[in-house]
Amino acid sequence: MSIYSERLLGVQDKIRKTGLEAAVICEPTSIRYLLNRNFVHVGERLMALAVPKEGKSILFINRLFPVSGDESFDVVYHDDTEIATEGLARFLPSGKIGIDRFLYSQFLIQLLEQRNDIVPKVGSYVVEELRMIKGEDEKELMRRASVLNDEIIAKVPELIRPGMTELELADLLIAEYKKVGEPWAPLVGFGPGAADPHHVNSDTVISPGVVLVDAGQETNGYFSDMTRTFFYKEVSEEERKVYEIVKEANRRGKAAVKPGVRFCDVDAAARDYITEMGYGEYFTHRLGHNIGMQLHEEPSVSASNTGTVEEGMTFSIEPGIYLPGKFGVRIEDLVLVTKDGCEVLNSYPREIQIIG
Repeated sequence: MSIYSERLLGVQDKIRKTGLEAAVICEPTSIRYLLNRNFVHVGERLMALAVPKEGKSILFINRLFPVSGDESFDVVYHDDTEIATEGLARFLPSGKIGIDRFLYSQFLIQLLEQRNDIVPKVGSYVVEELRMIKGEDEKELMRRASVLNDEIIAKVPELIRPGMTELELADLLIAEYKKVGEPWAPLVGFGPGAADPHHVNSDTVISPGVVLVDAGQETNGYFSDMTRTFFYKEVSEEERKVYEIVKEANRRGKAAVKPGVRFCDVDAAARDYITEMGYGEYFTHRLGHNIGMQLHEEPSVSASNTGTVEEGMTFSIEPGIYLPGKFGVRIEDLVLVTKDGCEVLNSYPREIQIIG
């Protein structure tokens, strides 16, 4: 039995355990995870994998996207002249059906108009909970992606030159990442730009002070992500103080990671220290996010998540302090949860670096 057949059986087990009759999965990455079929986004058209609690799954898809089935799933096509959900409506049993949160409302409404005996429930978790736990092959792919990310981040000091802009540094990084995978848009913040956690790269010219780089790539279907904060020419006493606080918060967050610990307690391990040091109001986002086949996956490492950490999960630890109009500091690493703690996937140094 292939790993993909095993994953579908895992979904069916979750469907049964949670009282569903079937689940409808639409998110392309989850379909790739289950079927080993890679789709670009099908746009406004329907793509839906219907997984019953027993029996064979069926992929309902437009004829514009031909795909071959196998022993674990069949394919039913529709075209633009047909009601897209008609086949799906005939296939689904009555009762509680898990619906992917990515199914367009137009298709859900259309489905319910055809079948008033269906009770829709949010059902994305039947796949997302499986994707949270990485298999051995996935762990190796995550490690490899992070090693490559480390190597490219190590080039930042040599890429920086006087007079360059945030956009220019981002373009140079993208060129480097394209050598090892598919880059996602890097975040580059100079000085006050780094004080915005989701800063949009601009024509701001580099000046003495903070250079924040948040970047990574997809390699062989799995993502890397890390942030390092550098200093160009000089570092002020305040910048050094904030940097050391964030570095310690990063360390404390990672030290708190082990199976059975709640995500909110991992968040608190870093957040409480930043608060204790007087900067709590300037740490304005969650501590981290899960990562794997997508850059951001469920669940979040946040103060509101009382779920527990499990062996095989991979997520970020990225505390930050952002002083509006002045500067920001973030240090981000990915961790892989082990039997009794975690493996840090990024090895690039976290000590203060002054460039130029």
